[in-house]
Amino acid sequence: MLAQCRAIAVFAVLSIAGHAAAAQDLYPSRPITMIVPFAAGGSTDVIARVVAEAMRDVLEQPIVIENRGGAGGSIGTAAIAQAAPDGYTIGMGTASTLAINPAAYKSLPYNIVRDLKPVGLIASVPNVITVNPSVRAKSVAELVALAKLQPGKMTYGSAGNGSVSHLMGEQFKVATGTDIVHVPYRGVGPALNDAVAGQIFILFDNLPTSLPLIQADKLRALAVSSPTRLEDLPDIPTFAELNLDGLDWMAFFGIVAPARTPQSIIERLNAALAQALTSTQVAEILAKQHAFPQPGPPGEFAALIDREFTRMKRAVTAAKIEVP
Repeated sequence: MLAQCRAIAVFAVLSIAGHAAAAQDLYPSRPITMIVPFAAGGSTDVIARVVAEAMRDVLEQPIVIENRGGAGGSIGTAAIAQAAPDGYTIGMGTASTLAINPAAYKSLPYNIVRDLKPVGLIASVPNVITVNPSVRAKSVAELVALAKLQPGKMTYGSAGNGSVSHLMGEQFKVATGTDIVHVPYRGVGPALNDAVAGQIFILFDNLPTSLPLIQADKLRALAVSSPTRLEDLPDIPTFAELNLDGLDWMAFFGIVAPARTPQSIIERLNAALAQALTSTQVAEILAKQHAFPQPGPPGEFAALIDREFTRMKRAVTAAKIEVP
């Protein structure tokens, strides 16, 4: 009797395992939700939508975008981490949510190592420092000289505490020895509006959102973080050219999943992402965003996250940033 019970138990375990394997083999068999931890319309949302559309064609299932903004991307990222690890909820991971927030926030509702599994890197985009045209500085050197003449008087705006733009601003202060005042906003949109209106003097931002205003002469670009000068801004030097090496990093965008998602599903999603990045339409839209496509296996994305977290932790410590 005991042997019979053991046989039944073994059969049940094998049956469950077989069903799980079959479900993974059939993946995906229904629509996938991709959580974007920022509001619609920003760089993360634009990149997510074009990539999701191309991945849908590969996976033959819709990928539904769900925007869950707030707390510098922490709310949406926590939702990704807490989702069922079945491959039907994935999300966008960025420099903010995977490197800066873990380095700067005193506490987070997720842990990047314990709760999330990298799927793949999509692309990286340059950051840019701009000023309102009324500011009498046409170069970073002139801006630094101006700021040192009036310490504590000049202001810079960011997309919020712990954002890419906040970290850049604090790194700039450390690198140049200037005393400029941080003005945090609830997103980059309001910060851009006030920069154009002259309510703040300086803005640090991802290039894609600031570029139209730079091209319309509503903001003046002083430096970019790309490895080389950009075709659209050939006269604007890179931070590396100016020997501001601490500022020469790029913002990145990738896809993550809940930590216990089976590796076979991670590999399937990664393959679909890699194929999506070969699409002409995706390439054109990423180019318009000044995003540099960087397809690669999940392990490469994991290594990038680890490197960037380490870099951001050093920068946050040097700038004495701590977000509650």
